[in-house]
Amino acid sequence: MSDSKKITYKDAGVDIEAGNRFVQMIKPLVKATSRPEVISDIGGFGGLFSLNSSKYKQPALVASTDGVGTKLKLAFALDKHDTVGIDLVAMCVNDIVVQGAEPLFFLDYLATGKLSPEKAVEIMKGISAGCQQAGCALLGGETAEMPGMYLDGEYDLAGFTVGVVDRDMIVDGSSINTDDHIIGIASSGLHSNGYSLARKILLEKMALPLDAIPAGLSITLGEALITPTRIYVKSILNLLRDFNIKGIAHITGGGLLENVPRVLPRNCKAIIDRKSWAKPDIFELLREGGNLDDFEMYRTFNYGIGMVLVVPAAQVEDIIGRLSGLNECAYLIGEIASRKGEEAQVVLS
Repeated sequence: MSDSKKITYKDAGVDIEAGNRFVQMIKPLVKATSRPEVISDIGGFGGLFSLNSSKYKQPALVASTDGVGTKLKLAFALDKHDTVGIDLVAMCVNDIVVQGAEPLFFLDYLATGKLSPEKAVEIMKGISAGCQQAGCALLGGETAEMPGMYLDGEYDLAGFTVGVVDRDMIVDGSSINTDDHIIGIASSGLHSNGYSLARKILLEKMALPLDAIPAGLSITLGEALITPTRIYVKSILNLLRDFNIKGIAHITGGGLLENVPRVLPRNCKAIIDRKSWAKPDIFELLREGGNLDDFEMYRTFNYGIGMVLVVPAAQVEDIIGRLSGLNECAYLIGEIASRKGEEAQVVLS
């Protein structure tokens, strides 16, 4: 036994030195997201954040966790890794701002078979950019190198965010009434949902190359598919300061048909005019290429609407005007009506 070769953790596929080098490389990216409440540096056992509770009467914490899903397959195929981190942040922070919460901090989890510090830094650039867009601090995270768990060059991402809102300012949809109106804020594309179906249609059924520009698109298919999820946090928080926003729905998996009902009282339904907003070209390519019916389009994809607001009719014009000033494209897409019995809570007109 004394003559046998000594085995190290690196021999087993885990490079601790590469991990340490990665931490040093991302420190400027983490620092760029800092807030005054952050009282710890990256690298500790836990991230420390001092909540200034004097800003709130009854602070309520709101938390969410999510991932990027099979959109990562596009990042692998394109070898483009600097935007999926934006998607990761977006899927979490957009979920808590719908309840009126300001995102405070974010944690990430990156898992891979063999750590490439340079590629991981590209991923972290996106996470840092997303946190800056949302106004939250990147408080910490975990990078797991697990040989044999992932194919070469592949990885997975998960994220977690915590925000805060005063209890009497929580947006929960309970005040929604008939005759309230529905505003839709445009998405930037597929965001981070429906990619398993999109890949099946575009890459398998239609066999389209990612570097091609299909009819109807002005950019390559790869560019259209990798476009990062829009982060609506600052725009929504701006509206909440000045308007009566009764309900907000983040349109993710399940589309308009399944996400809008999550904020509606049981006695209300949403009547949505499907012709009231422009559908991005990528969705029409999917609809035609996959011969998808309306039900599948509105249940699987956001179909061009990333966020839905339920507001008093009298405030619609001012809210859409404000959103335009915030560089958001918004549409009046429907209204709230009385629901009887077991009627569907979303009706497409």
